[in-house]
Amino acid sequence: MPYRYFKRDISWLSFNLRVLLEATDESLPVYERIKFLSIYSSNLEEFYKVRVSGYHSSILKSVSRDESEEEALQTLLEINNEVTEQEKAYYRIFNEMILPELRNNGIILYQTEKVEPFHRTYVENYFNEEVFPYLQPMIILKDDIHSFIQDGCIYLEGSMHKKKKKKTPGSSSYTYAMMKIPNTNVPRFVELPSFGGNHYLIFIDDLIKANLQSVFPGYEIIDCYSIKISRDADFSLDKEDQKNIAERILRKVRKRKIGAVTRFQYDKEMPDYFLKYLCEAYEIEEEELLPSGRYLNLSDLIKLPNPVGEQLRQPLPHPLRVPELEANTSILRVLRRQDVLLHFPYQSFDYLLRFLLQAAFDPKVREIKVTQYRVAENSAVINSLISAAKNGKKVTVFVELKARFDEENNYLSSELMQQAGIKIIYSLPGLKVHAKLAYVRKRSNDPDVPLKGYAYLGTGNFNEKTARIYSDEGLLTSDKEIISDIDEVFRVLEGKPNMHDFKHLLVTQFNMVPAILQMIDREIALTREGGEGYIILKMNSLEDREMINALYRASEAGVKVDLIVRGICCLVPNQPYSKNIRITRIVDTYLEHARIWYFRNGGNETIYLSSADWMERNLHRRIEVAFPVYSEPLKRQIIDILKIQLSDNRSAVWVDEHLNNLFKRETASPDEPPVRAQQAIYDYLKSTTGQ
Repeated sequence: MPYRYFKRDISWLSFNLRVLLEATDESLPVYERIKFLSIYSSNLEEFYKVRVSGYHSSILKSVSRDESEEEALQTLLEINNEVTEQEKAYYRIFNEMILPELRNNGIILYQTEKVEPFHRTYVENYFNEEVFPYLQPMIILKDDIHSFIQDGCIYLEGSMHKKKKKKTPGSSSYTYAMMKIPNTNVPRFVELPSFGGNHYLIFIDDLIKANLQSVFPGYEIIDCYSIKISRDADFSLDKEDQKNIAERILRKVRKRKIGAVTRFQYDKEMPDYFLKYLCEAYEIEEEELLPSGRYLNLSDLIKLPNPVGEQLRQPLPHPLRVPELEANTSILRVLRRQDVLLHFPYQSFDYLLRFLLQAAFDPKVREIKVTQYRVAENSAVINSLISAAKNGKKVTVFVELKARFDEENNYLSSELMQQAGIKIIYSLPGLKVHAKLAYVRKRSNDPDVPLKGYAYLGTGNFNEKTARIYSDEGLLTSDKEIISDIDEVFRVLEGKPNMHDFKHLLVTQFNMVPAILQMIDREIALTREGGEGYIILKMNSLEDREMINALYRASEAGVKVDLIVRGICCLVPNQPYSKNIRITRIVDTYLEHARIWYFRNGGNETIYLSSADWMERNLHRRIEVAFPVYSEPLKRQIIDILKIQLSDNRSAVWVDEHLNNLFKRETASPDEPPVRAQQAIYDYLKSTTGQ
């Protein structure tokens, strides 16, 4: 029987639907549920900008891709059909669950431009004083001037006629107008005066619609609907030149807003004659059309004012202390005795910042090297590195300029670091540096080892902001064998000759793929010899067919495989060749981001943490690192955390052979205690550290 695979992007839509379903969980505070509506919309916007653009390129034959024009069109239709159904679910959740819950808490969000009499004067005054100066209405002349629609902005499109000349609906002599909602100058939601014990909010869209007559005084407004265009945000560089790669990428990034159309969203209530006119005016193709609801850009829901208080939000627990790092003022001194594993966001990211800052001011530290993929704005990490350079340390930062949507931030931060004397090395042509490494070299008193190494290896970015909401793992170590391998990784990044002989780290382009396949084959062999092969793999995405095939072979051999995959998963479960494979997906308050690979290995358990997902791009076109956990207590922590996640019966779902998200709580036995993994992990770490 031939192996089957889910389509990558259809699988991703299954994940985003799971994000949307979190908004239906009535055990969560209403603003936590609203947060997931916002995340769903934001995810979908990026998906159309980056992934869907590729299918349009195939159809237009503007970019060479593996699939044929017919295959690309078929997948695009599948995507749009699935998204249309999800959009229906979205508005059903919003209208039937979220709005009533807001109302139950004394918050009324208008769903119309027809406001109550007690708000009319306020709405009119607010419009005249705060909104009208920023409006730029334009007449749409489809046969003379092709109007340009900015990427990601909401436009109000109106049909109207002069008051003295009434026309038949749909007449070609209608006048059509467009007007961009001024998203940078006014808020998306406006708080109106309270009345009758209730708080009132209104979309800026509706506030403008309520005052359209003031914008077009000589016309009678017939219809007004919202539209939005998403444009291609992906780009590639041909024949990259290391000398000017930064400038070339920056130019490409700044052209994103004029890229090809990938999605034309419009209010599904818009009449056909109106839609037809707009499609002709904006040169929209049928496969780009996507009907939606009255309100677009609902990622803005994250900005919905909360006039009631924090009881309507999900409180985040206070980050836990790490006792071994609290007992000693010097982190480097601690690392000479033991490795330390950090669990974000359950434990504070400040420990990593402290590690870098102490290195910056330690007079014996000679050199610091760091990889940069995504950092926060006004990054404390970068500030520490700048301090180190100013203190005379040799600092080298390997900057990945092609970190999507962070290119400009990375470029600007690299310019800032260069001005401080930091050596900047941009990523190798054709390769992304996705590994998360920090390396400190310090003068020691040991004559045999004049320079001792200390390092941080992580599954997530050096970003103090995302570290509060992303679930990741990080290892602080001075293990000389691992340090030696890290030194080799940096030699690769610097383009220096090296032995390419990694004894402990798994590094893409060198030994990672063969090592993974060998560990899977080892579980197969042990099972065939009568043992109990077992693999647990936690990652964001599983797409690489070589890896999937290896897991299929393991399943056929009787190896039990538990996958904890948050996003894309192209492996199809519940088939004859995958009957021993289960797929768990967890969506909760924190974004599950850690990559953890567990192999039972006949009882001699092997664990790797990594920056790499099992995607073709990660395993073959990036520099990624997987690092082992050798300390038995730390290994036990990781195993216990994996067991907790597999026992989740509140936020976890099974992914079945149809890409359905099947909530484990719906099949849990009545006597089974409820387990919400993220809360349980926090409680576990709290108890094991005596807090």
